[in-house]
Amino acid sequence: MPFEIDPWTRRRFFQLAGLAGAGVTLGACASEPESPAEQGGGQAPSPAFNEPSQQLSGELSILLWSHFVPSHDTWFDTFAKDWGDRVGVKVRVDHVDVGNVPTQIASEIQAGQGHDILQYIATLSEFEEGVLDLTDVNDEVTNRHGEQLAMCRESSFNPHTNKFYALAPGWVPDPGNFRKSLWEPVGFPDGPSTWDELLQGSAEIKKSQGVPVGLGMSQEIDSNMAGHALLWSHGASVQDENENVVLDSPETVAAVEFMQKLFKNSMTDEVFSWNAASNNEGLIAGELSYILNSISAWRSSQEANPQVANDTFFVPALEGPETALAAQHVMYNYVVPKHAKNPDAAKEFLLHFTDNFALATYHSRLYDFPSWSSLSPKLGEWLSNDPFGAKPADKLSFLGDVDTAAEWSASIGHPGPSSPAVGEVIGTFVIPNMFARAARGGMSPEQTVKRAHEECERIFRRWRERDLIGGG
Repeated sequence: MPFEIDPWTRRRFFQLAGLAGAGVTLGACASEPESPAEQGGGQAPSPAFNEPSQQLSGELSILLWSHFVPSHDTWFDTFAKDWGDRVGVKVRVDHVDVGNVPTQIASEIQAGQGHDILQYIATLSEFEEGVLDLTDVNDEVTNRHGEQLAMCRESSFNPHTNKFYALAPGWVPDPGNFRKSLWEPVGFPDGPSTWDELLQGSAEIKKSQGVPVGLGMSQEIDSNMAGHALLWSHGASVQDENENVVLDSPETVAAVEFMQKLFKNSMTDEVFSWNAASNNEGLIAGELSYILNSISAWRSSQEANPQVANDTFFVPALEGPETALAAQHVMYNYVVPKHAKNPDAAKEFLLHFTDNFALATYHSRLYDFPSWSSLSPKLGEWLSNDPFGAKPADKLSFLGDVDTAAEWSASIGHPGPSSPAVGEVIGTFVIPNMFARAARGGMSPEQTVKRAHEECERIFRRWRERDLIGGG
């Protein structure tokens, strides 16, 4: 019997259909930099192969996004088909524009037919009831490669139902991207390291040079990431570790008050109507002094505007009154739906892909980070001497390695799991709307926080009634 998708989940995925991960347009249009061999850079690792635990046959179909870095997909398609030829499975890979992936996944699971493996760049916790439990796959990866990063586990495992609804083999950091030539004259040659420095420096840049900062308060994914990072830095969050809503707090009010000041002194009204590519486009055009994003905007600017690329540098999560945390930019979720015709081959391929995640890291031009630290042992070396044309070559060394970047990154459900309730909070843009109401002057910080808290309570209550989250 096909899995019935509740009305909210269907509505959310249609909302997200054009709003996924910043850099969609730019990533799709960016031309490829010269190869590492031409640059004298590092080399791709050799692929690993473990014999499947059982005899495989038949066909395997895989649906995944069209990666922001096209070289990844060129590699992945050959990699998947070569594995299939070796184990006796005919593999078909279908890439879909990231904006269309959510509706495709929703329609396949509801219809009870389609691909054997479905992948998206955010948690798929809403579909737990329609996918297989991948505890066996996750346990085997851990047996082979050690402990998984906590934030990746939190984005693929439901502690309330004790089910791995997905495999999360990789993620993407979300650093601050800043223009050095703009920040140096105002006393911050290395960019801001705290939220207060962001306010101070960006206000002076806007006043003296007319260039605003680029943090959205709109119904798009980057606005969600920025808003959560600001909340966490003040010691606030949507939920606690036990999945109870705790948004209405003095710490949240303080974060909203800060955003009011930042908007007044450093932004323009465009941030209220941004789409997911707006901050990328603004940075590449030289029209923004600072954005929160992955390295994709910079990778695109290497071809689109080399002058801006060479002037763009990065900082880790900004320090607030309580901590310094950024939301992960992308969190890969691979699920095997209950309708899969070849689940055994699907699970074996996911093991093979994860074993070789160092290749995904390399061919994504260091965009994809592994969820198991041991999977990309050369990542620190690549980040210190970028094989893909960074100027200077150590521009990405601030990321350190997987563990270093993870220290200032968190899953979107922090400090709890990325549950279906958290997914709905993200999909209905409760947090960006909360900040926007105060920044525009429509509500006081206290009023907008109380309203957002009530919205979250209603959302959590509905999922708790379905017994898919804890708390209460």
